[in-house]
Amino acid sequence: MNLKKLTDEQLVALFIDTQKNAYFEQLYDRYSDKVYRKCLSFVKDDAKAEDFTHDIFLKLVLNLSSYKETAKFSTWLYSITYNYCIDQTRVSKKYSEVGLDDNFDAPDDDDDAQMAELEAQRLNKAMQQILPEEKSILMMKYQDDLSIKEISDSLDISESAVKMRLLRAKEKLRKVYLEGVLFWGVVIAKLVSLFLRND
Repeated sequence: MNLKKLTDEQLVALFIDTQKNAYFEQLYDRYSDKVYRKCLSFVKDDAKAEDFTHDIFLKLVLNLSSYKETAKFSTWLYSITYNYCIDQTRVSKKYSEVGLDDNFDAPDDDDDAQMAELEAQRLNKAMQQILPEEKSILMMKYQDDLSIKEISDSLDISESAVKMRLLRAKEKLRKVYLEGVLFWGVVIAKLVSLFLRND
């Protein structure tokens, strides 16, 4: 039997029926890197992300029998991943302020690539400053491309609640992002005025 041709759901059913590791290992091979990358986006630390991934798959193997095919396996796994990362983030720190980047470089006006990189950095910093729950629902929608219904199923909340949470999370992210842009605008203006004064 070619395991690679089996769907996720078939592998889950076969593993539950037979308890053969080969079926679970195939699921692990398919998803461990994706789960690791999601963990890394929360903790920004390779070793911690690896520990989280290990813990999530351990949790998965213990709870596989509770999987219901009402949602895709990948959606169910990502929801376990997000919930685990949110819980760990809560445990490890209260939502502390993100420090300013000492390596800030103002890009040349004509350098589009550098400007795009700076925008990405600002957006990433803004993502670190919103609550883990807000970050995870935005990632589910815009990174994993899950539908409102899939998010609703995985978080076990109504579709209207998903829409409301998405709206609030987007507003919060926009506010934090714009505050960061304004902050750097003020810093740059003050630096320019100091240079002009010293000339």
